[in-house]
Amino acid sequence: MTVAARLSTALLVLVLAAGCVSAPPLDTGLGVSAPPPAIRFGVDTFAFPNESRSKNRDKPDLYANWCFVMVRAVTQFHRFARFDPGAERLPAAQYTERVSQVAARPPWDDPLPAGERVVIPGYASLYDFSRAEEAAVKAGLGGRFWTWVHWTNWRVVFPVPTAHQQGLVRETMAEIRAGRPVQWLVTNLPSVELNHTVLAYDYRVRAAEIVEFDVYDPNDPSSPGLIRFDPAGGRFESTRVFDTSVGTIRAYRMYYGPLL
Repeated sequence: MTVAARLSTALLVLVLAAGCVSAPPLDTGLGVSAPPPAIRFGVDTFAFPNESRSKNRDKPDLYANWCFVMVRAVTQFHRFARFDPGAERLPAAQYTERVSQVAARPPWDDPLPAGERVVIPGYASLYDFSRAEEAAVKAGLGGRFWTWVHWTNWRVVFPVPTAHQQGLVRETMAEIRAGRPVQWLVTNLPSVELNHTVLAYDYRVRAAEIVEFDVYDPNDPSSPGLIRFDPAGGRFESTRVFDTSVGTIRAYRMYYGPLL
């Protein structure tokens, strides 16, 4: 076996192992009543979009390729920030600093107690805050380069067994029931249409045990996305993902540990 082949095999093993965190069997999870959403769309999400380069070619201030940062930041605000609408508002530079404090925390850390969270004064929610202080929020979110080259992004070039996708469904359902949204890397390679990230925050089980996941898609702040999982086929479908054809996709969990 060549060095390249050994490396590929090792990486595939790591990918499969990464999907094996503790979660109940899928049939057990399907029998549990759906919980409240882990976050509130249009409240705990950003008001501005991650913009498409192909649809905004002449826009001078294009905010594109920030999807990984934005979805990760929703989790970070959910765990580490607190909004105080009755407090006096701050200058933009101070809001940028507070966003930087939130974004600097690893998204897999345990949520902070209320008294230790970064306070965002003058606003009731992330949506209101990011709508009114868009420039300050964007400036505080940090860089995007390392999200592009994170080693786990290369998982998309490997085939994914049905067991891995079923495991991801089990984990995601268990996390949502515990009140924790789950960030996914989603792709339909070898098509170049979708290489993106979304945040799964709610689910329901339909007929034939089809699981529907509501997702926050940073490309569309106006309405939730929808991704279905068919246990019989062992595959995800991009039922409603912004600017993406309906069809089979693969999903991987992101940002839930120091290496993952």
